[in-house]
Amino acid sequence: MGKGPAVSIGQHSMAGRKSRNDDSYGVLIPANAQLETKGIAMAIADGMSSSEAAKIASETCVKNFLEDYYATHDSWTVKTSVTRVLTAINRWLHSQSETHYLSDRGMISTFSGAILKSACAHIFHAGDSRIYLVRDGTIEQLTTDHRVRVARNQEYLSRAFGINSALEVDYRAVPVMAGDILLFTTDGVHDYVRDSQMLDILRNTSTGLASAAENIVLAAYANESPDNLTCQLVRIDTPGAPDEAAHLRELSALPFPPELASGVIFDGFKVLRELHASKRTQIYLAIDQESGEKVVLKTPSVNYEDDPVYIEMFKREEWIGGMVASPHVLKVLRPTRPRRALYYLTEYVEGQTLRQWMHDHPRSDLPTMRSIVEQIAKGLRAFHRKEVIHRDLKPENILIDRHNMVRIIDFGSVRVAGIEETDSSIERPALVGTIDYTAPESLRGERPTNRSDIYSLGVIAYEMLTGKLPYPSQGFGAKRAAKRQRYIPAAVYNEAIPPWVDAALAKAVHQSSLERYDALSAFIEDMSRPNIAFATRQARPLLERNPVAFWQGLAIVLFLLNLALLYWLSR
Repeated sequence: MGKGPAVSIGQHSMAGRKSRNDDSYGVLIPANAQLETKGIAMAIADGMSSSEAAKIASETCVKNFLEDYYATHDSWTVKTSVTRVLTAINRWLHSQSETHYLSDRGMISTFSGAILKSACAHIFHAGDSRIYLVRDGTIEQLTTDHRVRVARNQEYLSRAFGINSALEVDYRAVPVMAGDILLFTTDGVHDYVRDSQMLDILRNTSTGLASAAENIVLAAYANESPDNLTCQLVRIDTPGAPDEAAHLRELSALPFPPELASGVIFDGFKVLRELHASKRTQIYLAIDQESGEKVVLKTPSVNYEDDPVYIEMFKREEWIGGMVASPHVLKVLRPTRPRRALYYLTEYVEGQTLRQWMHDHPRSDLPTMRSIVEQIAKGLRAFHRKEVIHRDLKPENILIDRHNMVRIIDFGSVRVAGIEETDSSIERPALVGTIDYTAPESLRGERPTNRSDIYSLGVIAYEMLTGKLPYPSQGFGAKRAAKRQRYIPAAVYNEAIPPWVDAALAKAVHQSSLERYDALSAFIEDMSRPNIAFATRQARPLLERNPVAFWQGLAIVLFLLNLALLYWLSR
């Protein structure tokens, strides 16, 4: 990975003319890999002073935000991770307000937080504390005050943590660069110091950020601020853009392994036989000589030894396999010994691919199809919970073992939302799936979503029942994506398929992602029992529902009419 962001910090806070200080603030810079994968977290909060629990409220917002964000999964986007953390914080504050602090107006606090990751500041905000961006002698307020004016000199918070069980948090992503300063203030400061004055103090303070933060606070106090006073300055020294050279050095640290053969001892594994080979990878069955366990050893092809994109995708496959836990996803094994070459290990499962199974069962019955598709959906759900899109679901990437347990066995083409936030100068291929199973929006180069995987699953279900594809295969993805195609009803190929099943398949593989299922569970439900919403679909013209039957029927009618005409003419 490239190096993460670096910052310098200055902070100052004081109770001012109040007896206690209900403001809280902080910055957390993680160690090691999380500096790049998660970034730097920073926040400020102002507890509502009319509540005796105000300090607890603001401390909870800042402390839990800084700590819990780093406990979220690396594959999640910043927005998903922070939203889940802030939702939990708000619900806890609200529950405490109702239980313990109702008479004191509850545990209520403003909150303004930021995550600095990959040259981008992700801003989250509720209340009237503020975050400013200071750049090249200018100052810009990045947050909006959530206040309602009820009289000339009377305002109240319209939005803050702890007021309601549900809270809307403002979010925006702001590109940043080296030298930018994020300026955090509570209302006791910015209500009494103009933006231009804060900018002048920053420009004229030569003794560092801590002195500048203190001078801004003292200026607010001198201007008769009656409130708590807090200012936090975070200067961006390095915005966090990855270093491509370092990234490539890490990816290339391990050499490619040599070509292996039966009986060869490699890194403590005895190769039994080759299971599969392609121009991109080799897969071997081996025995771990230390444990005696059978394992599958996957190695990269030497043809791609100088291809950074290929190496990155190969390493990502191992990482994803270790991250996604499901009985329906092939398990990647953690090495117990240091590796001397680039490869990874998976569990060994005796079975056959779904493609091989479909060859032996050209037209599956409905119960068997449902069982297999439902298991695939459970595996996909494990990916989607981590904000990971598979992108290459097809029969060749599904394994069925001797007990009819289904597993997804290949995930080298996945899209990981959290990783895509990390800017990289390595250009990755836009289309990585197999054309006939890839959703039209992906073929057009658009960003795939969970609906794209549902499309692939729908194609697999259709093919299991019919032995055919729902759209004519044209061989070229761009051509197929540009031309809207007509769905071929499954009943054309298999008259035993009920209309409601056909309708569910048509929805799953709809050309428009917006018309497709938005959840795997909904697709599985409609494949299991009739959906009333599909009842009207049976009233469609026969030509649309079953064009073959339409033309056969028309031919018979015309033939009979011709016979009748001949009979009439011969009289």
